[in-house]
Amino acid sequence: MSTNSSAEVFRNAADYLRPGLFQGRQVLVTGGTSGIGAAIVEAFLALGADVMATGVANSEIELARKLPALARGQFAKLDVRDGGAVSALVSSLPRLDHVINCAGVIRRGEELEPEVFADVVDINLSGSMRVCAAARPRLAEHGGTIVNTASMLSFLGGGLVPGYSASKGGVAQLTKSLAIAYAKDRIRVNAIAPGWIATPLTQALRDDPVRNQQIVDRTAMRRWGGPSEIAGGALYLSSPLSGFVTGTILVIDGGYLVT
Repeated sequence: MSTNSSAEVFRNAADYLRPGLFQGRQVLVTGGTSGIGAAIVEAFLALGADVMATGVANSEIELARKLPALARGQFAKLDVRDGGAVSALVSSLPRLDHVINCAGVIRRGEELEPEVFADVVDINLSGSMRVCAAARPRLAEHGGTIVNTASMLSFLGGGLVPGYSASKGGVAQLTKSLAIAYAKDRIRVNAIAPGWIATPLTQALRDDPVRNQQIVDRTAMRRWGGPSEIAGGALYLSSPLSGFVTGTILVIDGGYLVT
């Protein structure tokens, strides 16, 4: 079996980050209308990709359309609980090279109720699986990539968010399992695991002086992360620089887990 030498891989490393890195590539980003998902859409667009971003509500899609950095993107309404809708969207794309699963929900406190727990797991975990399964044949055509979104709570418990924690632990194991199952199709499957990131979803925590300080004090880098810093991980796991990487959970948390 032939392998690329280090020289071959890194000689043109700068080219891997050139504006046209993903030129001609089709990317699907679920949950791509705000926060981390929107930052990932912006990053792929900046590097030349054609991006289809999904949101669960028309209102959030319209807000995303108005963002100058996302102007070149395409948007569609999608509920990842609807397997038929997922399959139809994937089939409608002219081609598919990269999938980023960012669609997710967290319902603090409410997840202790079994019905809410089940819904959170259905969106975060089963929804990711529906997208992966629908995308597999399309990705196999060109040897594509999947990046799922795990979390610090893939590794830690969350007393107020048992559904979110369980679903994100499941996403980590799903990622490893699909990496094995999809390897024969030349599809690499990895995940990013964000730490505490400054997004609308975490605004309430940042506005709480006590909770904010607790988070900053435990994070080795002593700050919140930005969505673009998570986007960098998604780009890496979708690029040729990670050509021998699959089944990996890339933690991007400023050192929160190691303190």
